[in-house]
Amino acid sequence: MSIPTARERFRKFLAQKGLRVTSQRLAIFDAAFGRKEHFTAEQLLDYARSIDDSVSRATVYRTLPIMTRSALLREIDIGSGEKFYMPNLEQNTQIAQVVCLDCDRIFEISAPFMEWYGSTVSSKLGLAPVSQRLQVSARCNALRDTGTCPRRA
Repeated sequence: MSIPTARERFRKFLAQKGLRVTSQRLAIFDAAFGRKEHFTAEQLLDYARSIDDSVSRATVYRTLPIMTRSALLREIDIGSGEKFYMPNLEQNTQIAQVVCLDCDRIFEISAPFMEWYGSTVSSKLGLAPVSQRLQVSARCNALRDTGTCPRRA
């Protein structure tokens, strides 16, 4: 899905929920979809304010759940007390996340086996899968071997 298509989908989702399409919400959308890396709500606030300085923290925190419910953003909880977000342009639900404990980065890889696995284990219990997530915590081999991590920001 293209960014303009996602933007239109966001507008329609807001309308369906009876919510106004505001310049602040659109700035938050543009800020989120301008990112190539995972981001936190606070980082999104900074990005959005660079587009529209009237964006408030409250609006960001109210808009993030709307964007995740619309499946335009993926919410990622790595257990650090802070949630991360990533645009979901491909609408791919078969993603595995690998969290590097050394450089604090989140990597996402395609995991097409997850659909089969989710269906298999759910059907054994007479259930149908609704969502699933695979998250792996890992350590950096380069850091262990050389003392430096090439991915550390």
